[in-house]
Amino acid sequence: MVNGNEPYEWYVDGEWVGGAGDTFESTNPATGEVIAAFEHASAADVERAVGAARAAADEWRRRSYVDRAEVLWDVFAELRERKAELGEIVSRECGKEIGEGLADIEEAAHMVEWAAGNARHPHGDVVPSEIASKDAYMRRRPRGVVGCITPWNFPVAIPFWHLAVTLVEGNTVVWKPAEQTPYCGRIVAELFDDAGVPSGVFNVVQGYGEVGAAIVDDDRVDTVLFTGSAAVGHAIDERLGGRPGRDCALEMGGKNAVVVTEAADLDIAVPAAVLSAFKTTGQRCVSAERLIVHEDVYDDFRDRFVDAAERVAVGDPLDESTFMGPLIDADAVAKFREYNALAREEGATVLVDRVDLDPDEIPAGGDAGHWVGPFVYEMDYDPEHRVLREEVFGPHVALIPYRGGVERAVEIHDAVDYGLAGAIISEDYRQLNYYRDEAAVGLAYANLPCIGAEVQLPFGGVGKSGKGAPSAREVIEAVTERTAWTLNNGRGIEMAQGLSAELRFEG
Repeated sequence: MVNGNEPYEWYVDGEWVGGAGDTFESTNPATGEVIAAFEHASAADVERAVGAARAAADEWRRRSYVDRAEVLWDVFAELRERKAELGEIVSRECGKEIGEGLADIEEAAHMVEWAAGNARHPHGDVVPSEIASKDAYMRRRPRGVVGCITPWNFPVAIPFWHLAVTLVEGNTVVWKPAEQTPYCGRIVAELFDDAGVPSGVFNVVQGYGEVGAAIVDDDRVDTVLFTGSAAVGHAIDERLGGRPGRDCALEMGGKNAVVVTEAADLDIAVPAAVLSAFKTTGQRCVSAERLIVHEDVYDDFRDRFVDAAERVAVGDPLDESTFMGPLIDADAVAKFREYNALAREEGATVLVDRVDLDPDEIPAGGDAGHWVGPFVYEMDYDPEHRVLREEVFGPHVALIPYRGGVERAVEIHDAVDYGLAGAIISEDYRQLNYYRDEAAVGLAYANLPCIGAEVQLPFGGVGKSGKGAPSAREVIEAVTERTAWTLNNGRGIEMAQGLSAELRFEG
């Protein structure tokens, strides 16, 4: 996997190119091992990539949907053929256990399949006109150049949420992968190169946040698709807000919750909560950091959840018996510890503290890895507690008892600035329907974990969690412009709303 002593280049205008600037390294979060070095793009390099995308835009959009999708079908085939290999690369670079690494590739394949398959599906809407001799319908055209900025925790799947639909809809792309997972970014670029994507249609520039900022700042980029932190997403929205001809779709973080009512089946509630809290080591934007549990079932739920948290398997991501791998980097560990300390300061009763793992829990060769275990605590709801309002992005979980009806649970659930994902566990359909109708979330689940969206569903939130949904059918809105087209088939002009078409002249 390591590229000797030579840093990897980027992919711009159909060529592997590099600059003369700084380099940066990708490391394995389980071991600290250097995976590869990469060229860091400069503002001038981003300008070149955007120029290539702009130059290729007209020719690419003039191709048919089906012709554009052919490139994606070749990518789909390679994702399928290399699933085992690529899944291991994902696990090595971002620390997810191997089952999740493989699922990352599977999800990418599903997204490509959906987008490429959509090329042969009906597009547009026929709209009835008041006038019998008129045809009215909706058409779409690509916006042009789309900048894509994606996170490290789904380093192959999420890029294809952005890229696949964007390209099939006729746009060209400049993509910045996460700096923590540049090797996965390189792999995706190789897939497109192998598929023979035309020069300039797909471009990749690697580096830190300033590379993404350069994409956002370039007025030739018509739409920015972003998945990542709320702070960065809101900065993008502020930068582009009110700029004529520019748009963005943003999917950001969450302070997600699972509601467990008095009518819950705990045989569903406990595993759903464990999956929501600890899958991907709590490093999903949809991970649950709050478990809101009715007092009638609270003690039983707490005991069972605590038992699971104390025993959940932390270990080598490539070992199939592992449930939780490491955190992504030292900064993530520091933030996790900071919020654990804050929970204690704000009066939490700590139930599980596996932050400092026993030496025999850390895999061989993992002394330089970013290893932690679950941190679980209980506290009564207080809107002033920061730990109940702010996203941690790690296996940091609060148990919050409530009394009263489901209305109170949803009130606590919604008392955060975010609104990405959530779940309710109940055997009472009225409670389920109340949550469905009243909870302020973009992704809602009943009797399931609050993770695991399928690619054909839009993935986005409300409030601080997002603006639009940069995936599936919803991303089409962000990367295309609509035209309402009306055609007169009559011999004269007849107007709607009873408006006269008669011309009147003086004299």
